[in-house]
Amino acid sequence: MSSPTGPASGLPVRMPRPRQPGRHRRPEPLAAPEGAPALVLALPGTPSAATRSLAEEVVSIARSELPGLDARIGYLDGDNAEFPTLQSVLGRAAEERTARFEQARAAGADVAEPDGPVAVVVPLLAGPDNALLRRIRQAVMESRVAADLTDVLGPHPLLAEALHVRLSEAGLARADRARLFTVATAADGIILASVGGEEAVQAAGITGMLLAARLAVPVMAAALDEEGSIAAIAEQLRSSGSQQLALAPYLIGPELDPGLLDAAAKEAGCSAAEALGPYPAIGKLALAKYTTALGIAPQQPQGAPAR
Repeated sequence: MSSPTGPASGLPVRMPRPRQPGRHRRPEPLAAPEGAPALVLALPGTPSAATRSLAEEVVSIARSELPGLDARIGYLDGDNAEFPTLQSVLGRAAEERTARFEQARAAGADVAEPDGPVAVVVPLLAGPDNALLRRIRQAVMESRVAADLTDVLGPHPLLAEALHVRLSEAGLARADRARLFTVATAADGIILASVGGEEAVQAAGITGMLLAARLAVPVMAAALDEEGSIAAIAEQLRSSGSQQLALAPYLIGPELDPGLLDAAAKEAGCSAAEALGPYPAIGKLALAKYTTALGIAPQQPQGAPAR
């Protein structure tokens, strides 16, 4: 039992922590607005258990960053059974939104009829691939659902960070720029491999400049899907003084033909890192595309500074 002057037992009272005023005040955690459109991750490539696991991890990261987020996965080459197509996922989202509205009206709630996009479609692509983007756009149109389609995830400093991590995991780069960690196999030249033609190579080159600043070694982009492109860039790097090259896929994974990367590494005579995969930055960038499309994001996620 306590008195106005304190606890009768002499035990301390746990008081609520006062909110910190001024510019040092912590921002309130962002949550998905009620009734917000679904985030639909458009997954290219051949559906498989591995690609589904990757996409689910990306979605899980996005949900952890924005509580209450309705996030779904639509497969560009789905079968509507185990792997639902992008069209069917959009259709289901529209049906569920209509059903929620009708149920609320039936229950006597004074709710406005929903308008605006049912979903925001985010392509799971690091860089532009016009052929895949045309197919995603066509799938959205064929669904006859009001949905916004965002741009691809890159270029972005967080993708340079992800590439750095994948190279260091493969023993092809130091974990940081300090000489505290000696990696005998560290590459002195990086080939950044993209898919999607010349536009994809140019976009990869922007992230490549950020990666070069992190690693302090030359980085050049090349097209995995263009015959001779990887070998030509490898020769260019070697002629400029690089002797130990590494291949870094500027790809998330599902859009990559598994045999293409191995063949390119053999062609260039070097080792290759893993694709970006479900690195945390991928989920954060997908969410940033979604929130920016809806105008509920204060800013894009910031890249970590080069170390």
